[in-house]
Amino acid sequence: MKRAVLFDMDGILYDSERFYMDVTLGVMRSLGYTGPEERLHAVVGATGEGTWKILYDLLEGNVTRRDIEQAWIAANRANPLDCKAVMFADIPDTLRRLRAHGLKTACCSSSPVSVIEKSLEEMEIREYFDYTVSSEELPRPKPDPMIYLLAAETLGLKPEECAVYEDSRMGIEAGKRAGMTVIARRDTRFSQDQSRADKLVMTSAEMADYVLEEKKHA
Repeated sequence: MKRAVLFDMDGILYDSERFYMDVTLGVMRSLGYTGPEERLHAVVGATGEGTWKILYDLLEGNVTRRDIEQAWIAANRANPLDCKAVMFADIPDTLRRLRAHGLKTACCSSSPVSVIEKSLEEMEIREYFDYTVSSEELPRPKPDPMIYLLAAETLGLKPEECAVYEDSRMGIEAGKRAGMTVIARRDTRFSQDQSRADKLVMTSAEMADYVLEEKKHA
C-alpha cells in the first residue's frame, strides 16, 4: 500500500520544460550553437551543474561553463517564469485529495532549493508538501536514487510504500533504482525515454486515481 507520493517539480507540478527549453535554445544560439534543438533535450531533468556540462560539451569547449551559466541566468532574469500561469490546473486538487486520504507528499527536484521554495509559494501549494529536497543538496543527482531514498527515510517510510511521479528519463530511473513504483506523466516533446515507468498517465488526477485505487484494495 502506498503511503506517500514523491513529486518531481519541472514538467510535473508545472509545465516549465518548454519555457526553459526555449530559454536554453536562445542562449545557445547567442553563444554560437548551430545544431538541432533535439541535442539540448539531454538537459531535461539535469541539475544546474549537469546542464552547464552538457551545454559546454555541445559548444565544444569554445565558451566557459561560467559564461554559459551567466548567460542563462541573465536570460531568465530578463524573462522570468510565471510559475502559477504554467502550473498544471489539476495539481492543487490532486494534492488536497492525496492529503485527504492520508498520504504524505514530498517535492524532490533537481532545481536549487531557492527555486523549489519560490515556485511552491508562487503556486500557493507549499502547505501541501511535508518535505522538499533538491538534488543540488546531495552528492549525487538523479538518476542516482539518493534523492528519493532520502525523502522516504525522512517521511518515515519504506521505499515500497512510496510512489514517484516523474517525467524525465533520469527521474524515472532514479525512482526505479530506489525500489519505488514510478508513475510518469506522458510527454513526447523532449526525447525522453519513459519506458521504465510502471504506469504512464496524462494528468496528476489520473496518477492519484492509480495510487488511491491500490490503497483502496490493500
